[in-house]
Amino acid sequence: MEERKYIPFTEEMKKEYTILVPNMLPRHFKIFLKVFASYGYKMELLETTGHRIIETGLKYVHNDTCYPAILVIGQFIDALKSGKYDPRKTALILFQTGGGCRASNYIFLLRKALERAGYGYVPVISLNLAGLEKHPGFKLTVPMLHRLFYAIIYGDMLLSLVNQCKPYEICKGETESLADELTAFLADKMQTEGISFKKVKKNCKMMLERFAEIPRKNEEKVKVGVVGEIYVKYSPLGNNNLEQFLIDEGAEVTVPGLLDFFMYCIVSNLTDIWLYGLHKIRKPVLDFVFKYLQKQQNEIIELMKEDGNFVPPTPISHTMELIQDFMGFGTKMGEGWLLPAEMLELNDEGVHNIVCTQPFGCLPNHICGKGMMKPLKEKNPDMNIVAIDYDSGASKVNQENRIKLMLSNARADLADKAREDGVVIKKEKNSEKVLDK
Repeated sequence: MEERKYIPFTEEMKKEYTILVPNMLPRHFKIFLKVFASYGYKMELLETTGHRIIETGLKYVHNDTCYPAILVIGQFIDALKSGKYDPRKTALILFQTGGGCRASNYIFLLRKALERAGYGYVPVISLNLAGLEKHPGFKLTVPMLHRLFYAIIYGDMLLSLVNQCKPYEICKGETESLADELTAFLADKMQTEGISFKKVKKNCKMMLERFAEIPRKNEEKVKVGVVGEIYVKYSPLGNNNLEQFLIDEGAEVTVPGLLDFFMYCIVSNLTDIWLYGLHKIRKPVLDFVFKYLQKQQNEIIELMKEDGNFVPPTPISHTMELIQDFMGFGTKMGEGWLLPAEMLELNDEGVHNIVCTQPFGCLPNHICGKGMMKPLKEKNPDMNIVAIDYDSGASKVNQENRIKLMLSNARADLADKAREDGVVIKKEKNSEKVLDK
């Protein structure tokens, strides 16, 4: 079989090229980019939105292709055509896990699309830990990975605190303003501070204190969790700004962090060793990294518990325990066992209303997400789950109406619970406000 050819990103390119990055988690990625900048890479996050991104993607990618691929490729080619960048001095970067999902083939789809659009000379960097491709001018070192891990901790903390404050803020916009300020501050810290978890904990404690100072209403809102395929779960472009829509509908949103996904990937590699005896030489390293990440996660959770103002995330060890009665760790295509595990994790935290986001035609997510809804609800009858398909041809109105129906049921349940507890209910437009006794 003929080996696929690609244009490598060279040391010379590193000095002159701008590397464009597709947007998935805006705050996380802004911190990531500062980490890469400290190692000499000039990178820019694409935050373009609008229907033209979809149209551009569909022009160069078959409409049967995974929706995230259409969006990412559309965003890249739209940027190259915008006139903002010199295509001869521009490179693109894609994140790959190397798993069996179609996401592992995005990079070949992108190169094919670039050829069709007249940009076949633009290098595409594969950012992965599976050794899929090598680029002399782009190398991941242990210190770089260490900093990126701390950037994930910061990003996950911001994601959690923003979602716990924004629905209740008295002064509208105060939460986002503080989050923007802290994102810039932490991004700069990634360049100036050394690799020290002690400093990370200090900065996390500072974040908890700053967000706790935001004046908030003392009321109870419907809590909604968001799970699903990693891109549409997190990307405002991929899920039609789902988090903001839920907040506008009077809900508090809970989204599991990115760190759990990385630990899930490590467990997937360990599972290959347990089940098939593959790559046994990697086991000591994988065990060490998993235990290290787990220890750091537990310390951040304890820090949040000591602060007492916000709900901390669930330890990955408990999440893994929750799924064992439903699915084995060998189910690892796409988000695999992690997807239903996060539904159980949210339910365990008291977040019974869940939106399962999935690209239309994403087989792993239809099996592990939509396919697991019935058995999960049979054992957890208080779970209120709705699966939402996202695709270039999907109706946004239909998506939002289905979510509104779920919220309507959730508000009715909340009102019933409040009445049982003897709490006064005040009717508001499209919602019920729960007041103090």
